[in-house]
Amino acid sequence: MLATHKSNPISAEICTLLAFDFGTRQIGVAVGQALSGSANPLTVLKARDGIPDWTQIEGLLEEWKPDRLLVGLPLNMDGSESDFCARTRKFARRLHGRFGLKVSMVDERLSTFEAKQLAREHNKQQVSYRDQPIDDLAAALILQSWMSDPELAIDP
Repeated sequence: MLATHKSNPISAEICTLLAFDFGTRQIGVAVGQALSGSANPLTVLKARDGIPDWTQIEGLLEEWKPDRLLVGLPLNMDGSESDFCARTRKFARRLHGRFGLKVSMVDERLSTFEAKQLAREHNKQQVSYRDQPIDDLAAALILQSWMSDPELAIDP
């Protein structure tokens, strides 16, 4: 388990969450329970130029039965939208369109940096992120961020 946060009244209404760290080559996925405040890295899915294997995502949704999906939004450090935000928003809208679940976006600034830092601390050595991707850990950090303050959610 990555971490546990004190539950808040807003997130207590929702039981299970899946978070996605969207990328053009891979997509990190994490699962969380809002009532307990837990966020756990789940898997890293392969993507082709940002196109996921929708069958794999559907399988995860069937297995975990989430009440809400979260997608990290890669804002610039000044809060403006990066060039990649449009593709990320498109992915979030497609998740909603295909599966009919509520999708919220979460500011993911520094989540990959923090995930790399956590991986280094855990492994106590230099990690090859191609051999051991950390996108699922970044997704767990995105999920934690939402649980800390769900009111900061952004519509796709």
